[in-house]
Amino acid sequence: MQLNYLNDLNEKQLEAVKLQNESALILAGAGSGKTKVLTSRISWLIHNQIISPNGVIAVTFTNKAANEMLSRISTQLGMNPRGMWVGTFHGLCNRFLRIHYKDANLPQTFQILDSSDQLSAIKRLCKTLQIDTDKFSPKEIQYHINGSKENGMRSKDVKTYDPHTQRINEIYLEYEKQCQREGVVDFGELLLKSYELLFNNEVLRTHYQNRFRHVLVDEFQDTSELQYRWLKLLTGNNNIIFAVGDDDQSIYAFRGANVGNMQSLQKDFQIKNIIKLEQNYRSKNNILNAANSIIKNNENRLGKNLWTASGDGDPIRIFRALSDANEAQYILDEIKMWHRKGMPYQQIAILYRSNAQSRILEHHMVSNNIPYRVYGGLRFFERAEVKNALAYLRLISNKQDDNAFLRIVNFPTRGIGNKTLEQLQDSAKITNTSLWEAAISNYKAPVAEKGISFFVDLIKRIEDEIQGVSLAETMDVVINFSGLKNHYLLEKDGQDRISNLEELVSAAITFSENFDDVDKNLELIEFLNYTTLESGELQAKANQDALQLMTIHSAKGLEFDIVFITGLEEGLCPHEQSLIEPDGLEEERRLMYVAVTRARDYLYLTYAQSRLMYGQTHYNLSSRFLDEIPENLIKKINIAIESKPQLHQKSIGFTKNEPNSNFPFTIGSQVAHKKFGQGTVISYEGSINDLRIQVQFEIAGTKWLALEFAKLEKL
Repeated sequence: MQLNYLNDLNEKQLEAVKLQNESALILAGAGSGKTKVLTSRISWLIHNQIISPNGVIAVTFTNKAANEMLSRISTQLGMNPRGMWVGTFHGLCNRFLRIHYKDANLPQTFQILDSSDQLSAIKRLCKTLQIDTDKFSPKEIQYHINGSKENGMRSKDVKTYDPHTQRINEIYLEYEKQCQREGVVDFGELLLKSYELLFNNEVLRTHYQNRFRHVLVDEFQDTSELQYRWLKLLTGNNNIIFAVGDDDQSIYAFRGANVGNMQSLQKDFQIKNIIKLEQNYRSKNNILNAANSIIKNNENRLGKNLWTASGDGDPIRIFRALSDANEAQYILDEIKMWHRKGMPYQQIAILYRSNAQSRILEHHMVSNNIPYRVYGGLRFFERAEVKNALAYLRLISNKQDDNAFLRIVNFPTRGIGNKTLEQLQDSAKITNTSLWEAAISNYKAPVAEKGISFFVDLIKRIEDEIQGVSLAETMDVVINFSGLKNHYLLEKDGQDRISNLEELVSAAITFSENFDDVDKNLELIEFLNYTTLESGELQAKANQDALQLMTIHSAKGLEFDIVFITGLEEGLCPHEQSLIEPDGLEEERRLMYVAVTRARDYLYLTYAQSRLMYGQTHYNLSSRFLDEIPENLIKKINIAIESKPQLHQKSIGFTKNEPNSNFPFTIGSQVAHKKFGQGTVISYEGSINDLRIQVQFEIAGTKWLALEFAKLEKL
């Protein structure tokens, strides 16, 4: 009997679904119907009585994907899929441990800690052990614990090479004891304990290998080392693994994803025939050909070529803006035009490489009353690090603001406990004053960088520093003097938060330029009002039609009729950090491939000649990824001004030019900058009337500066 759902499969999809007794790697390109193939495979195995519903195990990376698979299987077979093991790694491991809690030495009612619960548990442990949390940040400890578990290591397995890491690892050991004592497990523990149980218990391992003869895996390119080891244990030597993935969409190395697992799979399971799903059901051919042209420049890939039967579609529009504001205005104008033509806002997406890039875009959307959502994240002025920095300014401008006081008095941590705050609040209530005034009344000269009195001194010091300086400089002082920047430097993923903090300086510059008629004495207060309005306006309600803003990472798995990919400049996309990381550029190219393949019908690629970032104007080269797209696929919107500046730099890929005799700094000159400190000139560009200089600063990193305004001092 032929099942109806098989009629919808193309030749390659059908080949994958009907594979007989062999393990398989299905290389499924973007929009090629991988979920359909996975669900059809499960239905086909059950319908042909190769496995029973209770013998199904399929691993996904999101609960949404798991629920979609179960729903499709139910529709295809007309049965209740409740007994099937279909879920995420964490979900399936939780199910496994609930059954075998005694073997795992867990209580039957063990609780799962989410990320915030885990951090709270670590903070509580640090307090018990009297750990100096300024020296050993709870978040740093959390990253060490989770990273160790992702690599399959208990505290006893971790090798340390310095006293600091050794102490953190000792805390990891105490954390393990605390979790065991309290009967709780974190996300990493679910997988690690499940792996250990299967590895050490041959009876259990044999039981599950006999039960799950076919192991199916979705998004295989995103598996970590430990996840792959768990899958190998479950599959054993005689079972069949059916892995669906796309090495060109492996973009989560920072989360532990190991794209090399795809090569390991071929070797470990002796997979000779890779089935490639290359027919795309999402995008037009011009978009797919652009994606193919970009990704083919990666060397370490299995290789495939996407195509579609739905026609070429419109050419890809490339817009070169004079500035980031000019870029945002162009995007805004195009969105308005499409919306007037009847395109819903929700079918239009703006993608960017870094969260900080959303600020200028959000500003334009708010100013033009266009409802929008930041998918997978918060609006710029709602982000915790941004609100923390603004809270310092709120307290400085209004000492009656108790909410601002409470938000920052112990952030970053200054050893101020709940008891101390309760006493301060009681004092304020008795005297009918603000918390700041109560703190002043109870002031005692601090002997260390801790306590309420130290916080009072800190606020006064910031007030002294910002006297007579611009709004942008005020913002910069707050970010650095408050300790926020140093605090986030200790976090594994703190660079993104630091970028958002530094982008606040740009926000201050933009405000000063756009509202230059504001009374300078009231500028700080007006700026704070502006940030509140920007964060509170146009909040898209549930089910409301709204424009979609998101990072490229957040866009994976989504699709839209119209996509704008912004900020396509060297240093942004590809990100400057990728150029110094092993395989970093290849991952950035995979990110670009993912971004391009989100578009169904229309794709815009935009970049700016100059960009205000982190309070500095940067003069940028267009991204190399734009050069990798064939000319016949693109339409340059403003070709009349299209000219790439010559970069005077001794590096591969750029024309080497002799320094201009009028140029005051030669490459290699040592210079000093008021804000960024000392550095070395590494390149320059532009004409004698518009010189830009690139400096590698010892602390601040590489910066492009306009020579006219940089005020550099030659050392």
